[in-house]
Amino acid sequence: MATHNMEHLRTFLTVYRVGSLTEAARMLGISQPTASTHVHSLELNLGLRLFERSPAGVTPTPKADELARDVGPHIDALDDLAFVYNVSGADESLHLGGPAEFVTAMLLPGTPELTQAIGVRLRIRFGLVDDLLEQLRAGHLDMVVSAVRPRLQGVTASPLFDEEFVLVAAPSWQTSLPGDEPMEAELARIPVVAYAENLPIVRRYWRTVFQRRPDDLRSNCIVPDLRGVRAAVLAGAGMSVLPSYLVEEDIVAGKLVALHTPEFAPLNTVYLATRTGDLNRSHPLRSLASAIERLSQTSGKSPTKP
Repeated sequence: MATHNMEHLRTFLTVYRVGSLTEAARMLGISQPTASTHVHSLELNLGLRLFERSPAGVTPTPKADELARDVGPHIDALDDLAFVYNVSGADESLHLGGPAEFVTAMLLPGTPELTQAIGVRLRIRFGLVDDLLEQLRAGHLDMVVSAVRPRLQGVTASPLFDEEFVLVAAPSWQTSLPGDEPMEAELARIPVVAYAENLPIVRRYWRTVFQRRPDDLRSNCIVPDLRGVRAAVLAGAGMSVLPSYLVEEDIVAGKLVALHTPEFAPLNTVYLATRTGDLNRSHPLRSLASAIERLSQTSGKSPTKP
């Protein structure tokens, strides 16, 4: 019976999961020619063609699907065992990326639970979702909280939390409205505090709730951080659409009011993303995912099931 080099099998599995020899080589810390040689040697040893090559990457054959199912759990178990034996609480870290507003409001208050759950240091990085997901795929992050469903090959995501959006302003704006015009016309009297020039969250709310674009709205302040938008709205600068987790305490305290309460509030599903297979082979990563899920569900709405 032929014997197979463990590193060749590990390289094959990584290429299979990420769909690229180059990305697999970078994740494994080897050169791209070395990764290609590993896969080619395994194909010769097995007498099978495992991948179809193209300029866009590699596509697994049905035989590769079978081999990945057979060897994947065993390679993952060995890697998990090696991870456990190599972990040193002072030297190892897990790297979590996500939007600053969500992570700060929903997760950082539970920092003791997060760090105790994983048993290693936690490193958090904020940024734009596309950049963070690319860093995850490249191996620079271990997990990403994503406000969009990831579509990258080699990245797996599950629904984490449903953000519910609320149209809010300081109470003085509500009392200044005449109350004798259609809702959209009255709201157009209030300036908008927005996250970006094209009013992305406000536009989505208008399309979902009013079935129209908010072309008659005017913005008087742009703040590229939802916490900053909230601060400006609290100060009376105008209205905005914000996730309920950022403003629910302000509404209860009377510092903000909901200008409109639709029958169905607009929702956005937040996802928890990891590299494909990582959760299966890393106990600390699974513990981090579980802790994040507990904190999110304690603080907000369960994700909508597909």
